[in-house]
Amino acid sequence: MRLMAPGTVMDGFVVGECLHAGGMAQIYQVGYADAARAVPFPLVMKVPRMTPGDGAENIVGFEVELLLLSVLTGPHVPRLVAAGDLEKLPYLVMEYIPGRTLQQLLDEAGAPLPAEEIARLGAAVAQAVHSLHLQDACHLDLKPANVLVRPDGRVVLLDFGLSRHAHYPDLLAEELRPAVGSPTWMAPEQVVGVRGDPRSDIFAIGVMLYELATHELPFGNPQTRGGLRQRLWMDPAPPRALRPDLPEWLQEVILHCLQNEADRRYASAAHLALDLSDPQQIAVTGLGRRLRPVGFWGHFKRWLRAAGKDYQPSPLPSRQIDAAPIVMVAVPYLDVSDVTLYSLRRAVMRVLGTTPRARLTCVTVIDPATTPGHDSQTSETTVHRRYLGMLRQWAQPLQLDSQTVSFHVIESGDVAQALLHYAQGNHVSMIVMGAATHGLQMQRLLATVPIKVAMAAPCTVILVKQALPFEQLANEEAAQPTLAGINASMV
Repeated sequence: MRLMAPGTVMDGFVVGECLHAGGMAQIYQVGYADAARAVPFPLVMKVPRMTPGDGAENIVGFEVELLLLSVLTGPHVPRLVAAGDLEKLPYLVMEYIPGRTLQQLLDEAGAPLPAEEIARLGAAVAQAVHSLHLQDACHLDLKPANVLVRPDGRVVLLDFGLSRHAHYPDLLAEELRPAVGSPTWMAPEQVVGVRGDPRSDIFAIGVMLYELATHELPFGNPQTRGGLRQRLWMDPAPPRALRPDLPEWLQEVILHCLQNEADRRYASAAHLALDLSDPQQIAVTGLGRRLRPVGFWGHFKRWLRAAGKDYQPSPLPSRQIDAAPIVMVAVPYLDVSDVTLYSLRRAVMRVLGTTPRARLTCVTVIDPATTPGHDSQTSETTVHRRYLGMLRQWAQPLQLDSQTVSFHVIESGDVAQALLHYAQGNHVSMIVMGAATHGLQMQRLLATVPIKVAMAAPCTVILVKQALPFEQLANEEAAQPTLAGINASMV
C-alpha cells in the first residue's frame, strides 16, 4: 500500500507527514484544506491497509472502529471528526493526542520498571478501561502499543478494530474465526470465542503489568490454537521468581488479573484501579508470596475443568459493574458517638447484604489542625497508622474478607471536597455517611457537609441517622471496641 504524498487533498483534508506506516494502517497528520476553517484540535488520518492480499479482518475492523469511535465519549478515547467511504478510500480523521505508548516506554526503558511506576501506570490504564466498560464496550485488544500515556499521566486507548459494543452486532464474531485478538494478550475465554466480557480486558492489563514488571511475557507469543488453549489451565511463572525484588503486593495484583477463570479475577477494572492507587492497602495472599508456578497435578485438575467447562457469553459490561460496586463509607474520626458508629455499620451491613460482590472502602478524613495526637513531635506515618487501625477496628464486626475491604485515611481541611474527590477518582457507586459527618460538638458547624456531598456526588448517597438509643448499645456491642473509646484514650 503506497504512502500518500504530503499535500494530497482528500475530502476537504490536506495530508501532511506520515507518522506511522504499519501492517494494519497508515497514520498521517492532516488539516483542513480550507485555510480559513479553524482546526479545533490537532488531527490525524488513519487509513487502514486494504490491498488485494489483505484479509477481511481489516475491512471489518475498519467498520468496527468507526462504529465504536462514533458512540464512545470521554477523555480516554480519541474524538472522531470524519470518516471516508469504504467503497472509495476508507479513512478515519480523529483527534491527535500527544504522548507515548506503553510499548515505547518499554522499549526506551529496556528493563523492568520500578514498582511504584508500574502501579501508577496500571491504575491509569484501569481507569480508562473502566470508562469503556461503563459505556457497555470492551476493547478486547489491549496491548502496550494500543495504550497511549498523555504527558499528564492520563491514558487514552487506541485501535478499536477488534472491540465489541454490547448494543450493536458483533461483526467480527459473525464473519471471522472464533478467536479474535492479539495472541500474547488474549484472555482464555477469548480463545474459545467468548467476546464481550469486561474481565477479558482485565486479563490483558495483567499481561501488560507482568511485562512492565519483568520485561518478559507471561505466556510467550503462541501462534497455534493449541498454544493459545494452554492459557485455559496453565499459570505463568510468578513475577517474583523472575524479579526477586518485586513487592508481594504487585505480584498479588498481577496474578489476580491473570486467573484462568474470569470469575476469579477482579470483578471490575475499578476494583483493580482502587488497589493500584493505594498499594499499601492490598491484602497479600498466597498469590503474592508464590515463588513457583502451580505443579503438574494442579495444572492437570485445571485441564480437566477447562475441558468440560461451558463458556457462556457474558452479560452487559455495565450490568457486571452494577453487580460489583465500590461502596464507600465515610467514618467520622473526631467527637463521634458510639450510636453513630453503630448506625453506620448497620447501614453498611444492609447494603453489602444486597450486593455480595461489592468492594467496601472505609474512609476517614482528618484535619491536621484538629486531629488528636497530630503535632510536630508525631510523624505523619504514625498518625495515619493510628487512624487506619481505628478504621479496621470499626469494620471488624462486618467480618469481611481482606480482599473485599480496604481502609484509607485522607488528610484535608475540607471534608466534603475530600470525600467527593475520592468518590469520583475511584468510581465509587454508593456513599454511606452519617447525617452529620462529625460528632456532637461540631454538628452545627459542619452540618452542611452531608448536603454538599449529597448534592455534588457522582453516585448514590445514603445519609444515616442514629437508629439506636445509647442506653441499648452496651447490650448490642459489649464485646466490641469503639472509635469513641479509642479517641478518648488518644486525647
